[in-house]
Amino acid sequence: MALKWLYPGLKLKRWLVLVTLGLFLLVTGLTIIFDVTIWAFAEKAVSWFILHTLGSPLLGGLLVSGLGLALIVFGIQRLASALIQVLRPGNSGNLWQLFYRRQYLAKGPRLVAIGGGTGLSVLLRGLKSYSHNLTAIVTVADDGGSSGRLRQELNIPPPGDIRNCLVALADTEKLMEDLFNYRFRQGEGLVGHNLGNLLLAAMIDMVGDLDQAIQEMARVLAIGGRVIPSTTSQVVLGAEMADGSFVYGESSIPAAGKRIKRVFLQPEDCRPPAAALEAIANADAVIIGPGSLYTSIMPNLLVRELAEAVRSTKAPVFYVANIMTQPGETDGYTVADHLQAIIDHCGPGMVDTVIAHNGPISRAARHRYSEKGARPVMINRPALAKMGVKLCQSWLVDESLLVRHHSDRLAALIMEQVYQYHLHSWRPQKLLYFFHKKFSSLN
Repeated sequence: MALKWLYPGLKLKRWLVLVTLGLFLLVTGLTIIFDVTIWAFAEKAVSWFILHTLGSPLLGGLLVSGLGLALIVFGIQRLASALIQVLRPGNSGNLWQLFYRRQYLAKGPRLVAIGGGTGLSVLLRGLKSYSHNLTAIVTVADDGGSSGRLRQELNIPPPGDIRNCLVALADTEKLMEDLFNYRFRQGEGLVGHNLGNLLLAAMIDMVGDLDQAIQEMARVLAIGGRVIPSTTSQVVLGAEMADGSFVYGESSIPAAGKRIKRVFLQPEDCRPPAAALEAIANADAVIIGPGSLYTSIMPNLLVRELAEAVRSTKAPVFYVANIMTQPGETDGYTVADHLQAIIDHCGPGMVDTVIAHNGPISRAARHRYSEKGARPVMINRPALAKMGVKLCQSWLVDESLLVRHHSDRLAALIMEQVYQYHLHSWRPQKLLYFFHKKFSSLN
């Protein structure tokens, strides 16, 4: 089996030979310096060459040993790089940077992010630069689009939000990410479906279990973290409107165009996976949002044991408020109104810090969103102060495609707050990694 590593075309033999030659020169140089004998013929040949060129055994021995050591280091580096490029083609960069990044990401803080939709995936894209100890707890109440069709036809949990988070955490090439996000535009029965959703649905059918299917997909995408559904029950999100009417279905609630009084899950006694509760209990920080307040965030917090775990954790709990209001869901809401809705559904004392965008939004973006009935979410500081939460605000907007949070700026702000909270309890490795990310981002 070991001889297979010497097969032609692997581009490994040259580096193995180089390392062997370096080892020979290192040992030979040392034997000359210390005047000992290990392999007589080789030493005589090298000694003769040194005496006839340099005239000094000590100097010659040092030069030979140094050359051997240099060949060993260079050969091992190139050998490792060759192996990494074969096994991990997306990471064919500087070997030291790759090793450094992996080591410190593995020791990063334990972060739990709760939510769904595109908002949670935006957050995860930023956080994965600081830690691989990430856990995304994702809603399974979606019933619209490709996810809703698969849920109805195959009787499986909706895969869309889970797929978004898996792709966001993926440590793979851009082409693979684009492939998982590809949406069919034609084809009977295929149009509107997302390829990643179909693959996850197929994996669920193959292994017969949602958790196992997520683990297998995570292995394929080489994600830096875990993705866990907030519940494995087939739940339906319902809403009681201000006029007393009831609407059922995640996609139907904002479409009703009425003010929401409260939302609820059916069945109400759904339970979270044990892995989700364990992740929250061991977390260094818990982040709720960003995302649709009633249809992406609340379905997680309405799982009672999950909400109680968040309330009981000793880690700081952050709520990331949306940048824009959502028509049919949070019309006219301020940041304080968003937090008040969480309090009304889950009780006070769950959130420690509210993170909000504070800065300009382009006139063009404001006009484009106003045509759909959306407005920037205003910060009501006196109301937040009365609720007893800390307000952390910064310029967090990204307008490259839609008005959403900027992944890197949001993650950097959260990590700075987490660092301040754990200043006296973090290990030196965590502090060192934080400062590395902080200062490297400024260069």
